[in-house]
Amino acid sequence: MKGGCLCGAVRYEASVEPKFSGFCHCRDCQRATGTGHCCYMIFSRGEVVFTGGLRAFSMTGGSGMETVRYACEICSSQIFGSGPPEDDRWTVYAGTLDEPSFFKPDTAVMIRCRSDWDHVIGDFAKFDGMPGEKGD
Repeated sequence: MKGGCLCGAVRYEASVEPKFSGFCHCRDCQRATGTGHCCYMIFSRGEVVFTGGLRAFSMTGGSGMETVRYACEICSSQIFGSGPPEDDRWTVYAGTLDEPSFFKPDTAVMIRCRSDWDHVIGDFAKFDGMPGEKGD
């Protein structure tokens, strides 16, 4: 599974299928993507190799934890995100795949934040918050 940024300066390759994939409707993802949700695929850090220059933007996410988004330093395409350095996960954004059909969503999270105009079609698990949160 391969992908990259808009200008081609950043490339990545995943050695396995993602552990999770789906749609996040949280306000942070809405603002970061400029749409109603982000399309994500979650891998362990050792399962994805990146090349090219990246810049990072770190903030406190809605969960209260650090979240870091990485973008190409040339074209500013967001490629992936992560939690704090001790978090083993990379969240790769599905829109950056060379072959978009490799994205197989199985979950929609944070649908309590979903805008009325944003409808994701598919038969998969939907959670008001994050899976495992009280109430889900």
